[in-house]
Amino acid sequence: METSASLLERLRTSPDEASWRRLDDLYRPLIRRWLLRDPTLREEAEDIVQDVMQVLVCELPGFQRRQTGSFRRWLRTVAAHRLAAHYRARQNRPQALGASPEECPLAQLADPNSELSRLWDDEHDRYVLRRLMDLIEPMFEPSTLAAFRRVAFDGVAPADAAEELGLSHAAVLTAKSRVLSRLRQEAEGLID
Repeated sequence: METSASLLERLRTSPDEASWRRLDDLYRPLIRRWLLRDPTLREEAEDIVQDVMQVLVCELPGFQRRQTGSFRRWLRTVAAHRLAAHYRARQNRPQALGASPEECPLAQLADPNSELSRLWDDEHDRYVLRRLMDLIEPMFEPSTLAAFRRVAFDGVAPADAAEELGLSHAAVLTAKSRVLSRLRQEAEGLID
C-alpha cells in the first residue's frame, strides 16, 4: 500500500486536485448538515458552504497546526465567521428573514467554550472518522476490514474475532494494525 502524507500536509505543501476533492468530499456534507440546524438557512446553506470552502482553498496553504484540535477549531471558526457574515448581510436586506445574528441558533459556534462548539468538536471527529473509513475502504480486502471493525469498533477480542471470521489470530492483529495505521495517516491533523 502506498504511503502518503496526511491530507492537510498535502494541501499545504503540494496541493493537487485529488486532495482538494477529498477535502471537499470530507467536509462539505458536515458543514451543510450543521448549517441546516438553522431552518431559516435551507435556501442559502449551499452558498454558505461554498463560502467556507472558498476560505479553506485560499487560507489552508498557510494554516499551521499549533496544537491538538487546531484544524477542527479553525474550521469551526471559519464556518462561524462566514455564517455571521451571512446573518449580517441578511439584516441589510429589505425583508430580512429570521432573528438578529445574536438570536440565530448557530451564533454560539463563534464561542469556543459554548456547548454548541463542544458538540461541533465531538460530531466533527465522529463524522470525519466515518468518512475516512469510507475513503480508505477500497484499499483493503473485505476480510481485513471486517477484522478491524470487530476488534477496533466492536471491542471483540482478537482471538474471538479470528475464530468468528475464520482467520488466524495473527491475521486479525495485522489487519487491525494496517487499517489503523492508514486511518492515522489520513486523519493526521484532522482528528486528534
